[in-house]
Amino acid sequence: MDEMSAESRYADWIAVHAGQSDLRAWALAADGSVRAELTLPSDSAMPEAPAFEAKLLDTIAPWLGQGSTSVLACGLTGLADLPEAITPVPAKPAERLPIRVSANDPRLDLLALPGLSQANPPDLLLGEETEVAGFLAGNPGFDGVLCLVGPRTVWVQISAEEIVSFQTAMTGEFFDLLAGHSTISAAVASTGMDAEAFVDAVSDTLSRPERLSQRLAALRGQHVLQQLDPSVARSRLFGALIGAELAAMRPYWLGQQVALAGPSDMVDLYARALDTQGVSAPRHASDGLALAGLARAWFAMQEHAK
Repeated sequence: MDEMSAESRYADWIAVHAGQSDLRAWALAADGSVRAELTLPSDSAMPEAPAFEAKLLDTIAPWLGQGSTSVLACGLTGLADLPEAITPVPAKPAERLPIRVSANDPRLDLLALPGLSQANPPDLLLGEETEVAGFLAGNPGFDGVLCLVGPRTVWVQISAEEIVSFQTAMTGEFFDLLAGHSTISAAVASTGMDAEAFVDAVSDTLSRPERLSQRLAALRGQHVLQQLDPSVARSRLFGALIGAELAAMRPYWLGQQVALAGPSDMVDLYARALDTQGVSAPRHASDGLALAGLARAWFAMQEHAK
């Protein structure tokens, strides 16, 4: 965590993003400039209610003064009084204001941005919708599909600054489970990527996605019988899973303007996979998207209160 100066020991307001794999918090000045920030790993991420307030206090207590400090959060789960909005819905925070959440500690003025829900297919966004708002803050007028890459990858269709639809894929989680806890785990290296093997696997699975399970099972035989290079196996596993995802998500990228955001290594793989299909997708850093979305919502709330 960054150290604050004596003159700015406390936050004017605090932003919190409970993400898929970590919890990030920022101590902010009134103008939105960052005074301090911290990131907690996934094993320390925000729990569901009722334990979330205690965990939140453990995280941000050094930034709290004697009075009440506003804490604007997104991605919180398990809050019964925090209903999700239903798509299609404006991505602009000015039209989706935060909801005040009851807190036991008088130092907390806790505000939460609701997630989004979708009836068909049934799906939820919890925090990613705020990243969309942050992306649009830096890319106004974007009309197309934003692919937020992570342990769960979310494809979001955006038009006129409205989230029209979205769909989630568990590709990253599947990779981690198969590479670490399956019968093919011994065949798969923990690092390394063979570009040709990856691209071949993407194309093979895109053309015959129904053969995904058999292709993955073959990695074990290739490892035992043919001494397959573990980095090639890793590349084939990633390529097959991303290829299957692209096959399922075809309506979200075929003929669409696509932008990618997420960890650079994963974004590079998705960009390479899309490139095999003639789709050139610009890449965006994801580190600042949640904070940009939270700041956008904060200032929209301040304007609304006038």
